Amino acid sequence: MVFLTFLVLVSVFSMEPVMADRHGRQWTNDKGLNSLGNEDLVTDLPGQPAVDFRHYAGYVTVNEENGRALFYWFYEATTQPNEKPLVLWLNGGPGCSSVGYGATQEIGPFIVDTDGHGLKFNPYSWNREANMLFLESPVGVGFSYSNTTSDYEKLGDDFTANDNYAFLHKWFLKFPSYRKRIFYIAGESYAGKYVPELAEVIYDKNKDPSLFIDLRGILLGNPETCDADDWRGLVDYAWSHAVVSDETHKIIRENCDFYSEDPWSNDKCSDAVGEVLDQYKRIDIYSLYTSVCKKTSEFSDDKSIQVLFKRTSRMMPRIMGGYDPCLDDYAKAFYNRADVQKALHVSDGHRVKNWSICK
Repeated sequence: MVFLTFLVLVSVFSMEPVMADRHGRQWTNDKGLNSLGNEDLVTDLPGQPAVDFRHYAGYVTVNEENGRALFYWFYEATTQPNEKPLVLWLNGGPGCSSVGYGATQEIGPFIVDTDGHGLKFNPYSWNREANMLFLESPVGVGFSYSNTTSDYEKLGDDFTANDNYAFLHKWFLKFPSYRKRIFYIAGESYAGKYVPELAEVIYDKNKDPSLFIDLRGILLGNPETCDADDWRGLVDYAWSHAVVSDETHKIIRENCDFYSEDPWSNDKCSDAVGEVLDQYKRIDIYSLYTSVCKKTSEFSDDKSIQVLFKRTSRMMPRIMGGYDPCLDDYAKAFYNRADVQKALHVSDGHRVKNWSICK
C-alpha cells in the first residue's frame, strides 16, 4: 500500500518531464535511469500495439577509440519490473540478429506482422516473467557497427565475449537500478558458445567486487556445442524424420568421421552430406511439416549451402522456423523502414541503415 501511494504522489507532484507514446500513454522519466537511459525510451514505434510497460532501444559504445557500438532493445517486465530478474538474450548464427529473431519472432512482446507493416502482441513473451534485454552482437550484426574496418577481421568468440561484457557495464551506467539485479544469460544456436563464454568472463571479473554482476545461471536452447556432435545430430535427425533415405544415412555412418580434422576430404561423405543439405534446402529445418516461404530465401542458392562444408559448423545458416514461414522477410521489411529506425534511435529517419537478419 505504501508503494502504491508513492506512485500516486509522484504522478501528481513530480516535476519530471513527461513523454507520451503514440497511444497517448504518458511516461514520466524513470528515476532508476540516468538521462542517457531515458533518452532511449521508445515512444513512437510504428505499428506497435498498446502496452503498459516501458521499452528502450539504442546504442552502447563498447570501444570509444574504434567507434564500436552495439545495438540493444530492452523491455521492462509487464508487472513489477523492480522485483523481476534481468535476462540477456543472444541469438546465434554466428551473425544473426537477437532483435530480428529473439525479440520479434520468438520470445519478445512484439512479433513482426505481415510484410513488415507493423507488430502484433505476443502473449507468450518472456517479459511476463523477467526484464528482457536483447543484444545485436557481434559488431556487423543488425544495427551494431564499428567505424574501424579492422574490427571486423578480429571477430571471434573471445572478441565477442569481451565486447558483450563491456556492453553490460556500459549499459548498467544507463540503467543503474539493474546493476545489482539477479541476472541470467540466455540464447540459442551458436549462443551455445556465446553464452557460456560471456558467463566465464563475468565469473572471472567478479573477483573484483566493483565489477560484480549477480549472475545466477544460463539458459540454452538447441545450442551449438561440439561441431562433430552437431553434425551427427543433424544427420540422424534428418534420417529419423524421413528427410533422407536409409541408404544415404548408411553411407554417412560408414564414411564420415566428423571428429577428424577434415571430414569432407572423403568424397563419399561429402556427397552424402550434400544430399542431406540439398533436402534441407527444400523444407523448413525447424518446422518440418509446415510450408516454406515462397519468397526468395537468403539461403536458397547453391553457393550459400556450400559454406556448410567448412571445417566448422559456425557457418551453418540459421534457416527460419515458426508458424509463418515468411517472418524473416517481414522483419527485414520492418527494420529497414526509416520511421522504425528513427523510433528505435538507430538513425535520424532520413539516412536509412541497411539491416539484415543475418550477416
